[in-house]
Amino acid sequence: MAAAAQNLNASPATFAGNEKLPGLADRLDSIPWLPCTLTVEVPVVHFTIADLLGMKEGTIVETGCHHTSDLPLRVNQLLIGWTEFEVVGDRLAVRITEQI
Repeated sequence: MAAAAQNLNASPATFAGNEKLPGLADRLDSIPWLPCTLTVEVPVVHFTIADLLGMKEGTIVETGCHHTSDLPLRVNQLLIGWTEFEVVGDRLAVRITEQI
């Protein structure tokens, strides 16, 4: 396991033609079981402690974004792209619109 951790921290070497050797995605392929947290951030502006204390079932919280705005997508707090909400059947989903 220590060897795998060291391998993940190694920087990818480059060839003379600026072609990279196997990169991060290739190294991560060796540990697909490793859990991570995927989050979509929805900004809420002008939210106060009073608003928090007044929340109950059925409360609607207005967001700071337009319904067509892209929202940040993070893995373990690291920004990896942008998403938009979409309804799929009876479920709310996110569509990746840009990967970083």
